[in-house]
Amino acid sequence: MLEHLLVNNEEAAAVILFGIGFTMLLFQQNLIKKLIGMNIMDSGVFLFLASLGYIEGRKAPIVENGVKETMAYINPVPAGLVLTGIVVSVSVTAVMLSLSIRLYKRYHTLNLDEIYLMSRHQMEDR
Repeated sequence: MLEHLLVNNEEAAAVILFGIGFTMLLFQQNLIKKLIGMNIMDSGVFLFLASLGYIEGRKAPIVENGVKETMAYINPVPAGLVLTGIVVSVSVTAVMLSLSIRLYKRYHTLNLDEIYLMSRHQMEDR
């Protein structure tokens, strides 16, 4: 099994990153820490997709010297997915940070349990 991890070290690193991020999402109560965990998970997924698209000995899909054989180039689809994912991830992070600021201004905390209790208390007062 160790031989497989040494050969597939990019995939192993991607799974470890995803696991760290997922653990942070599950066990952290601070909203910023959850956001960091989500970004770590994203990085793991991007690393995994990028490693799937790379093939040893092949070049980037840019036609050089008239070589048009598909076997001479790597697959460009995973790279396109990674770039699209990065754009979406940055957008989601920006929205989540702005919502975190709004929550902090309203409840003066980023602890999700405390925010839930305060919002529940406000609903009971109405």
